[in-house]
Amino acid sequence: MSQHDAPSSGARTSNREQALADVFVKLADTLVDDYDVVDLLDQLVHACVRLLGVTAAGLLLDDQRGRLALVASSSEESRLLEIFQIQNNQGPCLDCVRTRAVVTSSDLAADEARWPTFVPEALALGFRSVTAVPLRLREETIGGLNMFNDSAAPLADIDRRLAQALADAATIGILQQRAAHRTSLVAEQLQQALNSRVAIEQAKGVLAERNDLTMDAAFGALRKHARDNNLKLSEVAASVIRSELNPAVIRPRPDTD
Repeated sequence: MSQHDAPSSGARTSNREQALADVFVKLADTLVDDYDVVDLLDQLVHACVRLLGVTAAGLLLDDQRGRLALVASSSEESRLLEIFQIQNNQGPCLDCVRTRAVVTSSDLAADEARWPTFVPEALALGFRSVTAVPLRLREETIGGLNMFNDSAAPLADIDRRLAQALADAATIGILQQRAAHRTSLVAEQLQQALNSRVAIEQAKGVLAERNDLTMDAAFGALRKHARDNNLKLSEVAASVIRSELNPAVIRPRPDTD
């Protein structure tokens, strides 16, 4: 490949800076507009994969009843691992939320004593390192963002700082929406987000079975249909579950690789 065919390092940096700016604009929009919490956080975890060079990402939120729940994941493997952490009450994302601090492992195989239940499961799913950053604002922590890599290597310091900045921006948006509602509605709002997540998982299963797709491809098709038709992800999922939307019309994006 000639030097004219390959993008320069400066162009790659500029492209990433523009993409990051776009993500921050979307997160800032939550301060002035109604938004779908699940879709916002789904965009956040996928932005981490796309822009920070990690293999997968997942996000847990406090349901305001003292429990953590999965709200977003970039892949089926990260979804399973996040659920595994919750079910076994062990893992870096849980430690991150509890301590309100960044938790890292650049080599999970060497950290099995730290998380004896979590590490074998992570390795079995193909992950070799992890970085977890808290969703926090001052004294309040509402969740954690987990980033997984398939290589045993630390996340670059600049990427860790960017991940924390993205998590901070998302936190402000979520807390801003809470502040706009009466206190009695806060738990209900988060419960609705969690219910939406359950509906999305059910819809993914329907699409995967009917259209012979992987779970990741089914989710991509569901998200594409929602965006193409200016609908909320949770609304499309509910329509699939209620058989109001034919799964045959929801197809994955053509492979452009």
